[in-house]
Amino acid sequence: MKRSALLAVFTLMIVAPGWVHAQTENHVAVGGFGEYYRFDQGSTINFVGAGGRVGFYVNPWASIEGEVSYDFERNQTNFFSNGVTTSFATTRTRPLHGLFGPKFNFGTGNANIFATGKVGFVNFASSNQSVAQAFGNVDAGNTRFALYPGVGAEGFWGHFGLRAEVGDEIYFSGGARNNLKVSLGPQVRF
Repeated sequence: MKRSALLAVFTLMIVAPGWVHAQTENHVAVGGFGEYYRFDQGSTINFVGAGGRVGFYVNPWASIEGEVSYDFERNQTNFFSNGVTTSFATTRTRPLHGLFGPKFNFGTGNANIFATGKVGFVNFASSNQSVAQAFGNVDAGNTRFALYPGVGAEGFWGHFGLRAEVGDEIYFSGGARNNLKVSLGPQVRF
């Protein structure tokens, strides 16, 4: 009985600051982003897409986030002595990403740097599907477990902000496969 009471008091001491923070500060962040995904499977293929994320603040320094993104075009960039050219093309392979995990802030003001670690999936659908159809085929066999360590920076002007993030989306298929993932986009916190 003493252990249960001690555990309850200890839990309350840890959780209470988060409750107070939720009443006085921002506690939800919602945003969209553009994404660059460097798929590195022998030959490098660059994808671009879009996604969205939502985060719930546990306290001023930590939040729990979930995000989904869909890469709908392939990017080809060439470097020449007289400049750089880039082009976009729709391909049959269209990665769908779903990640969930904590984000740790190293500042609580209007400008933060942060680290994140998420788990989830990446699905490599090969067809002319729309986004809605791709969500229906996540369990079709082309889905791989993914880990995502990343870092980033965000700045806010009132409730509106801009977030940049870079990380390594590691999925497993005959071993670990490392893939660069970069995202940039607006967000709102309230």
